[in-house]
Amino acid sequence: MIKDKLNISKETQEKIQEIQGLEQNLNYLLMQKQAFQSEFSETENALTEIKNSKEDVFKIIGQIMIKADRKKTEADLTKKSELLNLRLSSIEKQEKELINELEALRQEIIKEMK
Repeated sequence: MIKDKLNISKETQEKIQEIQGLEQNLNYLLMQKQAFQSEFSETENALTEIKNSKEDVFKIIGQIMIKADRKKTEADLTKKSELLNLRLSSIEKQEKELINELEALRQEIIKEMK
């Protein structure tokens, strides 16, 4: 086995496994971030359209489209946009923390391997 040839300590092996787990968490977090960014963008586009249009506003609910109150729809979209922005900020904070933790573990492993 490779680890036998490299003579990796049990502690280093555990750190490598921890890195793998953190990388999986980071990948999951990045997928969430991408989904929220997409939803945020769609919400912002809808808000822009409502503000720029003088026409009636419609909402799609399930399989039907119904006429909706412009002010209520705009307020709902604004609230949704704020919530998505808050979630994105939280995810970005978690992402930075994970990246820092990963980098610290990688540096520890590099030192141990020398």
